[in-house]
Amino acid sequence: MKPISTTKMSTKGQVVIPEEIRKELGLEPGENFVVVGRDDTVILKKISAPRMEEFDALLREARRQARAAGIKRSDIKRALKRTRRVPVAG
Repeated sequence: MKPISTTKMSTKGQVVIPEEIRKELGLEPGENFVVVGRDDTVILKKISAPRMEEFDALLREARRQARAAGIKRSDIKRALKRTRRVPVAG
């Protein structure tokens, strides 16, 4: 990959990621990014959904912590029911 490229921002705030970088990183149209700006630096970080193995591991950990805290399914169902009854301010 070419380590440095230049680009410019359009009047609409759009920035083109140079083709060689898009190809190297496998970026496709419609990709989502987190944008972080600080001082004179802008960082784009591609957002990707977790793999199923990662999601399953997160779910196992959440269940483990819920058991350790003594939370039961009925507690969660009750909390969801209460939350869904709360009117949305508007």
